[in-house]
Formats: sequence, structure tokens, C-alpha cells
Amino acid sequence: MTTTDEFDVIVIGGGPVGENAASYAIAGSDRTAVIVEHELVGGECSYWACMPSKALLRPSEVLETARNMPGVKEIVGERTLDVDAVLARRESFTHGLDDSSQVKWAESTGISVVRGHGRISGERAVEVDGRTLTARHAVVIATGTSASVPNTPGLRDALPWISRDATNIHEIPQRVAVIGGGVVATEAATWLLAFGADVTLIVRGSRLLANGEPFASDLVADALKKRGAKILFDADLTSVSRPDAKDTGIGQIHGGPAELTVGSERITVDEILVAAGRRPASDDLGLSAVGIEDGKYIEVNDQLQVPGQPWLYAAGDVNGRAPLTHMGKYQARVAGDVIAARAAGKPLDGKRFAASADHGQIPQVVFTPVQVAAVGQTEKQARDSGIDVEIVGVDIAVAGSSLQQDNYAGHAQLVIDKTADVVVGATFVGPGVDELVHAATIAVVGKVTLDDLWHAVPSYPTVSEVWLRLLESRRG
Repeated sequence: MTTTDEFDVIVIGGGPVGENAASYAIAGSDRTAVIVEHELVGGECSYWACMPSKALLRPSEVLETARNMPGVKEIVGERTLDVDAVLARRESFTHGLDDSSQVKWAESTGISVVRGHGRISGERAVEVDGRTLTARHAVVIATGTSASVPNTPGLRDALPWISRDATNIHEIPQRVAVIGGGVVATEAATWLLAFGADVTLIVRGSRLLANGEPFASDLVADALKKRGAKILFDADLTSVSRPDAKDTGIGQIHGGPAELTVGSERITVDEILVAAGRRPASDDLGLSAVGIEDGKYIEVNDQLQVPGQPWLYAAGDVNGRAPLTHMGKYQARVAGDVIAARAAGKPLDGKRFAASADHGQIPQVVFTPVQVAAVGQTEKQARDSGIDVEIVGVDIAVAGSSLQQDNYAGHAQLVIDKTADVVVGATFVGPGVDELVHAATIAVVGKVTLDDLWHAVPSYPTVSEVWLRLLESRRG
């Protein structure tokens, strides 16, 4: 029997993006919201991406620092990670894939949760396994993306790991082939190496992290190689053979050895990790019912509204604008505020009602053996957009970095718009540079001039002193 429930806001997708959109849309009001989720409330980030991956990466960072810290390295010696303890800590963050605490949070904020697969069945209508939900004001799609496995002969039949297996690893393969050279590939290679696996990265292009600055790619490649990784650039994976493939569960080795043909070389491994991109999770959302093509990224404007559908919004990875959790949550906050203002009949003329940060102001940190923290445009992107570019780069060699650990090595670079005298991009590579990127983000978003940055004095002795060295390197 079909029942009909009415809410002010319906959100399809219960990850951080959906949670933020729902909570912002009803905050401080008597409006109602419901999240429709067919897997786990908390989404990819909580259980299969950001949280477990960083839980797996942090112990190797700590060990690396200890090995380069007199008074500590003598205690650590040649000891390696206690993998069981690392995995147990990872489980403490993913709660054994139990989302009850996330559901409790949603309900405590007045957000209802409906389990099942949501499909749009008409204007402001969502069908969930025979139950029809209707929205008074808005429907938000926040379904994210899913891993893409190339159609290489034999690859899919080999039942390779995807990112979910790597972050929920339970069995450590001795030999691993990682297909890809992006963020997932390099981060997973980092913890696999720390766990003692032999890792071979198979990269179609000529460098890792191809969307970033070339110097960052080189430093990451060098760091991975130093830890034992083999990297095959411009590699053509033509076939995979794994006759004993078995679906043994997420994070378990999926059968016997696999043989990969890469050009004229044959590689035998115990597991394959495919980290070759993602695709929008919009295949079966019923979008065609409102004239939108299924299976594609969903186009939105800066209010995260789907053009021609004033009641429909798409936030996060599914719209393809900035596929990062923090950017998805940012978009969700904008969308939620827009929905709330419209519902209350308030004007939308404030800056917070339009997403601008995903236009050339996106921050990101990649956690490899050396961190890569970046925001804004790369040198190439800035030149391609017609900016009169000046590049300022220095090695990170300041009192703060030398105190952080012995053998500290890193590099920083600013991309400057010479005409406006503002920073439009920044990249930092090295241990512990993740906390540098927010200052750079403020400089980029706030269009702070280089003249004004002279008066943003970095504390001594911190790695942030590199800002002063960057400014000094261009002093007239």
C-alpha cells in the first residue's frame, strides 16, 4: 500500500552534504526535512573515504616524524607499524559500518530518516520503495559519485579493489598494483607501503596528481619511490588475468594472484586497486521524469539550483563542480540557506546565498608521505585564464620546519596576479603543511594584496615563517 508523506525539504543522499543541506534548510524554524538514504547515513566520507583514509595515514606520519627526531628515533629504531592497532583505530572512526549514531544525530536535529532508494517521480515528489514523499519547498540531490572501473579486458572479471576496499582494508596483500595516479591512488599507496606491501602504480599520464603543480607531482613521486614504490608512467594496461577471482568481501583479498600486462611487461600481484576516477551517482534517480538526463553530472547555478527546476537542487560531487567533501558541505550550506530564505520569503542578495569558492578558490590537502596543500589556481590555470602571472617559490627551510623534525624537506609556491598584486594560487609540499593552506585560502578568497600580506606577521618559530620567505623573495 502506497502512503504519502509531506515535508518541507527532501534530501536524497545522507552523506555530509545531505546532512548539511537538510540542517541548514530547517535551522531555527518549524520546517521539516527528511533524508533518504539507501546505504549508510554519514555517506562515503564517514565510512569509505575521508575519515578511514586519514585514520590509516596518520600513524605513518607520526612514525616518520619519530624516525627523524633525536631522542625519539633511538626508541623507535627500525620498528614498523602495529597494523592491527591501526586498523582497530580506523574501525573506531567507521563504527564497524554502523550508522546508528549518525541517525541519532539527524533525528535530534529534527531531520527524519527514510531508508531506501529515492527516485524523483515528478515535481517535488520522491518515490522510495513504493512510498511517495512530497516536498513543499525543495528536493536536494546529494548522492555523490561512485568508483569507475575501466573496461580493460579482464579487469572487471578480476574483481579488483576500489577505494572502499582500500579504506576498509582487513587483509594486507603482499603485492599490490594501483591503477591510477591521482589522490586516491597516491594516498592508498602511502598506507599500503607503510603496512609492508610491495606497491606498483600504473599511471596513464606522465606524472602523479596531474591537476596540481608539476613540482608537487615530482616531490610526491620521489617520496613514494624512496619508500619502495615502483611507478610506471605513460603506462598502457592492456589486459588482466585472474582465473581464481572470488568475492570475499570488502577489504579482503579477492582470490588468487592476478597477472597484468602493461606494454611489454607482465606484473603479478596479489591484489589490484583501481583508482582511475569516479562517476556521478545519478543513474537511477528518475531525473528523466523532470527532463534531466540520467547518469550525468547535474548542472546547477551558483545557488545550487537546477536550471528550469526552481524546486530542485544538487550539491556536492554529483554536480561535478568541486569533488571534495569540504566543498560539497560548503555548497550544501549555500543551498540550505537559499532554501530557508525562499521558504521564509526573505531576499537572496547576501553573499552567502551564492557559491563562489568553487570558482578558482578551492583548497585541498593530499596526504602522501609528503603532504600537498594547495588552493586556487595553478600556474598553468592562471596563465590559461589570461592572468599576468608572477611565480614566487622557495624551499621550506625555516626555524619552524627545522624544529618540527630533522631532515625536513619541502617547497612552497605562490601564483600571483601581477596586475592586481594578489595571490590567486598557492601550493605547499612537505611534512605538516596541511595547516598552512587555510591562511592561503583566506588570502585568495579575500584578495589580500601582497603589500598587505607584509603585515600578516607569521609566528616564530613555525613552518608558517615560509610566508615571510616568499614575500622576501620578491621584495623590490
